[in-house]
Formats: sequence, structure tokens, C-alpha cells
Amino acid sequence: MRRADRLFRIVQYLRGRSLTTAQQLAQWLQVSERTIYRDIRDLSISGTPIEGEPGVGYRLRGGMELPPLQFELEEIEALTLGARMVEAWSGPQLGASAASALAKISTALPKERRAWLDQSRTFVPQFHIPTQLGERFDALRAAIAKRQFVAFVYADEQRRLTERNVRPLSLYFWGERWTLAAWCELRKDFRSFRLDRVLRLRVSDDIFVDEIGKQVADYVRAQRGHQSLSQS
Repeated sequence: MRRADRLFRIVQYLRGRSLTTAQQLAQWLQVSERTIYRDIRDLSISGTPIEGEPGVGYRLRGGMELPPLQFELEEIEALTLGARMVEAWSGPQLGASAASALAKISTALPKERRAWLDQSRTFVPQFHIPTQLGERFDALRAAIAKRQFVAFVYADEQRRLTERNVRPLSLYFWGERWTLAAWCELRKDFRSFRLDRVLRLRVSDDIFVDEIGKQVADYVRAQRGHQSLSQS
């Protein structure tokens, strides 16, 4: 990648984000953090209004006017594939939003690139998620956003049933199935629940307050700890 292209992409990555670290930029652009620090310095010297510091992160100061985005062909294909995956593998509400977003992207593209998007031959089969499971996904996604407790009956691998009341934290897709990461009030610990084993889901009007040790970041740390123990 040319350095000029890399500098342009750095500005685009910083655009519209609250804070972006040099480590994130280095991973996205496949260069060293030292290169990113040098690029940030040069952009600042050239007048680009970048705020931040090493080890904390960077952002663009408000009020900077940038030219409209111009997607590259591979970026268009990536967006198309991503939208089609969301449409095929998520719930009906999010799927409809993905289709709408793809239509908006299409209308914003130049004519020749819009034709290229229409001719994309990257597809995602749309018969894997049953309607009931998609609706369950949408209900849980809304509950996560609103921090609402959810209750359901869960069937384990032996089809034994238990009633659960949980704090829904996040949804994860593993290529074949969705799982809900949650703090389980019954087990007093984090648990992962396969959505295809969740029965009689009910979203409560009760709102939970984030507590230290019961948040999604704590769940991620706990999972990493389990992986480290299993590999040792």
C-alpha cells in the first residue's frame, strides 16, 4: 500500500470514531505501531486536526470537512458479503436493516461501481435460521441494548430442562449457531446459552444495573482465563 493511501485510510478510520488506538490502526493497516505513530505525527504537522496521545488513542477534532467516501471494489464486495450474511443469519429486524443499508450504499456509488456490486457473485444461503430463532435473536438483541432481564427454559445436551433468569450481555455467532453470553442468576456465574436450546423466552420489564464482575468485559476475561487454563 502506498503511504499516501495509508495516510488517507488513517484519517477515514479516525473519522466518526470516539477513540482509536495505534494498536488498532496497526492491525487494520498491517504495519507496525511505530509506523502509525510516525504517520500520526506527519498528519498533525500537515494540519490534520488529530487529538490524542500514544497509549491512549486518537480522534479527529470536530469541524473537519472531509470529501465523500470512495469505496474500493474489494471494500464494496466486503460490505455486500457482510450485509448478506447479516440478512441471512440474524433476526428479521436486523436482516431488514442490512438490506436497507446495502440499498443505500448502492445508490451512493458511482454508476460503474454500482453495476459491479449488482454483479457480485458472493452469496450467503438464506435457509439456515428458522423464523422462530430469528425472532428470538431480535428479542435478545433488544434486551441487551435496554439491559432487561430475560427468563427462559434451557435444554442442555441431554435435553434436561432448567429455568433461567439472566442478564443478557452479548450475542456470538460461531458459524453454525448463535449463543447468548449472560450472567446467570441461578448459577451466580457467567454462562453461554445456545439460542436453539432456549425455550419459552420472556423479556422482563425489570432493568439491571451494570455491576463490576458481571459485565461483558468480565465475561470476555473469564473466557480468556478458561482458554489459558485449557492450553496449559
